[in-house]
Amino acid sequence: MKNKLIDRIKRRRKWISIIYFILRLSVILIMLDQLRERNYENVFLCILTLILFFVPSFIEKKIHIDIPDTLETIILLFIFSAEILGEINSYYLIFPYWDTILHTLNGFLAAAIGFSLIDILNKNDRFAISLSPLFVALVAFCFSMTIGVVWEFFEYIMDTFFGTDMQKDTLLTSFRSVLLNPNGHNVPQKINIDSIIINNEPWKAYIDIGLIDTMMDLFVNFIGAFVFSVFGYFYIKRRGKSSFLKRFILRVYDEKE
Repeated sequence: MKNKLIDRIKRRRKWISIIYFILRLSVILIMLDQLRERNYENVFLCILTLILFFVPSFIEKKIHIDIPDTLETIILLFIFSAEILGEINSYYLIFPYWDTILHTLNGFLAAAIGFSLIDILNKNDRFAISLSPLFVALVAFCFSMTIGVVWEFFEYIMDTFFGTDMQKDTLLTSFRSVLLNPNGHNVPQKINIDSIIINNEPWKAYIDIGLIDTMMDLFVNFIGAFVFSVFGYFYIKRRGKSSFLKRFILRVYDEKE
């Protein structure tokens, strides 16, 4: 089985190999440029990206899990978009919705992975379980949301203890607060920002430190997870007749393959 598995992996579509080559070459060139500029933090991000690129093929070879070409391509582009374009090339700042798009996609992909793991167990004769399509979809949704929450924990920890700014700030021209109610009542008081002083410069906005960014990330993660879970429900109901969803479903290599 192992030799057949390796042979099958080697026969993957040429465009997957081309994508691997282009992305790895791009990361290496960027890493050399960052090394020349002595930006060692970005060099570390490049090394981390190259390591993450090996994860899909490692899973296929060592764990005998077949990752569809479409899913593998999206995962690679997601890693490149988040680490290289987002962090090093500052796409998070250049394009306002870059982070939102990635978190939505993350919710979709995480739901696909959670769905696949449960579906693999559901179809395996060695496990005495037979879960309903609704339950599998619900588990996939919860799995994706858990991944999203854990990631927000990670961002908070990095910002708090390592001085990063992963939870991006939001500028507000007004906000509501019970604390600033002049009568001391538990009634929100709307506060319009006329001017605040930051580093001796006037700003006509209030800086929300991360909360709105975190909630938006979780909300779009919810959307991505929900969309896939709905598709996944009908996928099981019709038992794999959806050619679209097959592009995102992991499966175990059969010993007969």
